[in-house]
Amino acid sequence: MMQDDLHDQAEELREDTAADSPELQEHDRVAELEKALEEANNKALYAAAEVQNVRRRLEGERDSAAAYASTGFARDMLAVRDHLDRALAHVPVGSDENFVSGIQATLRELDSVFARHGIVRVESKGQPLDPNKHQAMIEIPSADAEPGTIVEEMQAGYMLKDRLLRPALVGVAKAD
Repeated sequence: MMQDDLHDQAEELREDTAADSPELQEHDRVAELEKALEEANNKALYAAAEVQNVRRRLEGERDSAAAYASTGFARDMLAVRDHLDRALAHVPVGSDENFVSGIQATLRELDSVFARHGIVRVESKGQPLDPNKHQAMIEIPSADAEPGTIVEEMQAGYMLKDRLLRPALVGVAKAD
């Protein structure tokens, strides 16, 4: 028994001495500093990743804003095109050919400008109804066309690159 007590006392003395040892304290301090350095490095990496994500998002938003900056102007120009189409459709028979050819030339030039800026007409007649591009105004009984197929276009729709500027107003076939 006495030997066990002596052994326990020796062990306690060794632990107390080791705790007061400058080498052990220095080792603990180095471990703490390494841990703090690792945490700081992780925080720096997360911050750098966040900055990169914000930069990418802002670049995407900037590119999108530049690509679609003319959306409002393009919509306004569609109204001008509609008016020119109506003018051509209502030209009286026997009208001045120069007048008619002038309207046609203006329409061709406007279509050319639209094409240069990525504005294209939405295909409608004969196509299945696509609610992302077409707006159904009426259903028309038809024995010739499949139900849901566009049989009449009341107003042309247009896309600016991959965005819808204006849906096509259409009449859709329904079962007879």
